[in-house]
Amino acid sequence: MGEIGGGFEDPPAEVLAAAAGAFGLLASSVRLHLMWALSQGESDVTHLADRVGGALPAVSQHLAKLRLAGLVRSRREGRRQVYYIDDPDVVTLVRVMIGQLTARSHQGAAPIRLLHGTSG
Repeated sequence: MGEIGGGFEDPPAEVLAAAAGAFGLLASSVRLHLMWALSQGESDVTHLADRVGGALPAVSQHLAKLRLAGLVRSRREGRRQVYYIDDPDVVTLVRVMIGQLTARSHQGAAPIRLLHGTSG
């Protein structure tokens, strides 16, 4: 495998595919909002639906996709299903991305303009 700038080897194709899949899931503003909320602490689906302003069934489906991808986990507490992120790197990724774009938007450079026209 070839080395890039800092002496790191390129990741294998399956790692890149898995990362692209995870980023693809985070390309949904609702799922990203859910990840943002969960990066601040665990929550049940009812509170998450209220927070992101989504219908309960739709939020449940988004959470199921995030769980299947391994980005969030869940556990049962009585009749409630509680969702959480147990990977500190995922928490950091979400917080850094949202934090950077929020800071840019407060500086007058609209994040949508900065990212418009990028393709995947």
